[in-house]
Amino acid sequence: MRKRTLVGAVAAAAVALATLGTSAAHAAPEVGKESTGSAVARLDDRLAPDRTARATVAASAAATATLETIQRRIADYVATHGTKYTFGSYLDATTGRIVVDTDAPADLVATLIKPAGTTAAHLRAASEVQVGRSTISDFWHRRDDIQPYWGGGGITQTAGVAWCSAGYAVQNGAGTRFSVTAGHCFANGVNVLTESGANPYGVVSNRRLPTVSGHAQDMELVGGRSYSGRIFTGGVTSTSSVPVVAAGTAYVGFSDYCHSGRTTGEHCGHTATSITGQVCTSTGCKSPVIVFNGGTQPAGGDSGSPFYVKDSSGRAWIRGNVIAGNGVTSYAERYIDVAAAYGISIVTG
Repeated sequence: MRKRTLVGAVAAAAVALATLGTSAAHAAPEVGKESTGSAVARLDDRLAPDRTARATVAASAAATATLETIQRRIADYVATHGTKYTFGSYLDATTGRIVVDTDAPADLVATLIKPAGTTAAHLRAASEVQVGRSTISDFWHRRDDIQPYWGGGGITQTAGVAWCSAGYAVQNGAGTRFSVTAGHCFANGVNVLTESGANPYGVVSNRRLPTVSGHAQDMELVGGRSYSGRIFTGGVTSTSSVPVVAAGTAYVGFSDYCHSGRTTGEHCGHTATSITGQVCTSTGCKSPVIVFNGGTQPAGGDSGSPFYVKDSSGRAWIRGNVIAGNGVTSYAERYIDVAAAYGISIVTG
């Protein structure tokens, strides 16, 4: 599916959305963009290509309990002392060990990763914590798009300035469509543009972010325009796309997940090492989140971009949207939590 050159300007103004129940005014598709065809029926998640994945090493009960304690300590520390330091914590499904990536001082880290109990198993789990030294940053920053908008395109609030990426299209019970992106990207009420600034993308609503709303989530909706159940594929200036056919949970151990954003384009070969991770950045602690590594990782400006798996026909199954990373390990908000928070369903294409 390809787009042609835009030959008409957008005529309808974006409509501010206060709640999901507010009806949005949708502009007609831009002149020059091919029809995306009729909607594809949503597929049963039991048919998902990643469903049979399993963790390489099962985590012990002691390791699971210790991680929960560590994550609680980290969240409490950030809540009390602010976001000076960054933290990523999860159980690595390939080793069964706890991983903590952070730029916090060693003495502080030592207090955070102490054993959760006094048994030999708890002491061992704590002693085997793998601490990585790195700074994790929110991804701020394809390049332009026309209606109906696809996931994975560049979006901004300042024309020509790289900012974030669109995620995927959803709809509420009334059939009103929205685009999901990361909550650290824009404030409620902001008029979002396509990256070049040529076209209005919509208005932000329902922002969830620890430092803004108190939720341990990183998500928001953009509405008021036309959004399609398709996502960009290929490079950063690509005009190709694939349809979305379903959405649901990610599976630990599956090793061919993809992301598609404005900075790095589309890349696959990611392995989900956890779906109950926690990541703490300058915008607070978010959990539970998907943790993934391997392949070409997302970079600044890929925040909000779709995280998904392709089936044998090349169609996309949405699992979440990218929110943060350090170049080696990245984190994604889970689709199942977005759906629960907003009472929405996926738009297929």
